[in-house]
Amino acid sequence: MKIYSIAFQSLRRRKAKTIFLIVGLFLSVASVVTLITVSENINKSVAINLDEFGANIIITPKSDQLMINYGGLSLGEVSFNNSQLSENDLQKINTIKNRKNLSIISPKLFETVNLKGKNVLIAGVRFSDELKLKKWWIINGRSPLSPNNLLVGSNSAEALHIKINDTLLIKEQRFVVSGILSNTGSQDDALIFMDILTARTLFHKPAKLSIIEMAALCYDCPIEDIVSQTASVLPTANVTPIKQNIESKMMAVHSFERFSLGISLVMLVTSFLIVFANVNASVTERTKEIGIFKSVGYRKSHILKIILTEVIAASLTAGLLGFIVGVSVAKLVLPFLSMHGLISFTYNFTTLPIAVLLSLFVGITACIYPAIKASRLDPTVAFRFI
Repeated sequence: MKIYSIAFQSLRRRKAKTIFLIVGLFLSVASVVTLITVSENINKSVAINLDEFGANIIITPKSDQLMINYGGLSLGEVSFNNSQLSENDLQKINTIKNRKNLSIISPKLFETVNLKGKNVLIAGVRFSDELKLKKWWIINGRSPLSPNNLLVGSNSAEALHIKINDTLLIKEQRFVVSGILSNTGSQDDALIFMDILTARTLFHKPAKLSIIEMAALCYDCPIEDIVSQTASVLPTANVTPIKQNIESKMMAVHSFERFSLGISLVMLVTSFLIVFANVNASVTERTKEIGIFKSVGYRKSHILKIILTEVIAASLTAGLLGFIVGVSVAKLVLPFLSMHGLISFTYNFTTLPIAVLLSLFVGITACIYPAIKASRLDPTVAFRFI
C-alpha cells in the first residue's frame, strides 16, 4: 500500500480528529485573513479621509519680501501685487506623473480691502475644493451658493460686527454674507472668503493666483516625488511639503496596521498550539499502528511522510476554507467599522497564497516534533497494546 494512501485512509478513518485539526487551522487562517483584509480597507479609508482633512503641500510664488502669514507659511508682497502663479500652473500640476496621488487642489487669490475703516484680507477660493479640504469647518448659516455670497471668519465677523445676511460693499459691488465660520483657531478666522472667479474680476487679476494648497494621498505615497515633480513643472514657485502633517497622518494609519499584526500573531500562536496538541495526541493514540508499521519494515522516513501528508492535506483544506470565510467575514464586518458605512470593500488575491502558506507553515512546524517522535518509536512498544 502506498504511503499517501495510508495517510488519506487515516484521515477518513479518524474523522473527529481530522475535523478538529482542520478547524484549529481554519479558525486561525480565517481570523488572519479577516484582519488583513479589514486592515487594508480601513487603512486606505482612514488614509484618504486624513489626506482630505487639510493640505499637506503648499505652493507659493518665489519672493524676497515676506509680509503676510497664512497657514504657518509666509506670503510675499508679490502674492498680492504681481503673482507669479496663474491658472496655467494648475494645468501644469495636472500633468505630473503622480497626479493620481493628489486628491484635492485648492487655488487661492488674496487681496486686502478696507471695510468699515479696517484692513481685511479677502481670500478668493473655489468653495467646492475648499470645503473638501477643510472638513473641520463649522458654518453658521449656509455655504456660499452664488458668486455674490461671502463666508466670513469668526474674528472678522466680530471685529466688523458682521451678521448673517448682512450686505457688504466691496469695490462698489454688493455682497451678501451667507455664512460665518465658527472659531477654527487658524488664520481662516481673520479672512473673508469669496468665489475666486468673482475675486479675479473684482480685483482685476484675471487668471492670477496667490497660493495653491494640495492634499496628497499619503498612504504608500511618494510625497517627495510629488514635490519634486511639481517643482519641476513650476520652476518659479516654492513647493513646500508640510512634513509634520504628513508624519502624523502616517502614524495614525500605521498604528492600526501594528494592532492587526499583533492580533494575527496571537491567532497564529494559538493555532500552533492546537495543531501541536492534536498531532502529539494522535501519535500517542496510534502507538500500536506506528509500531506495526515499523515492525513490518517501514522506515523512519516513511512514518514521517505519513504524518506530514496528513497534516499537509488538512493544512491545505484549512487554508482554502480560511481564505473564503475570512474574506466573507471581512466584507460583512467593514460596514460596522465605519460611522457612515461608506468604506468601499476590495480584496487582494495575493491573500490566498498567503493564507495557504500560513496554514502550511503552522501545520508543518507544529507537527515536526510529534512526527519525529513517532518515527523513533520502538516497535516493541506496540506489543503493550495488543
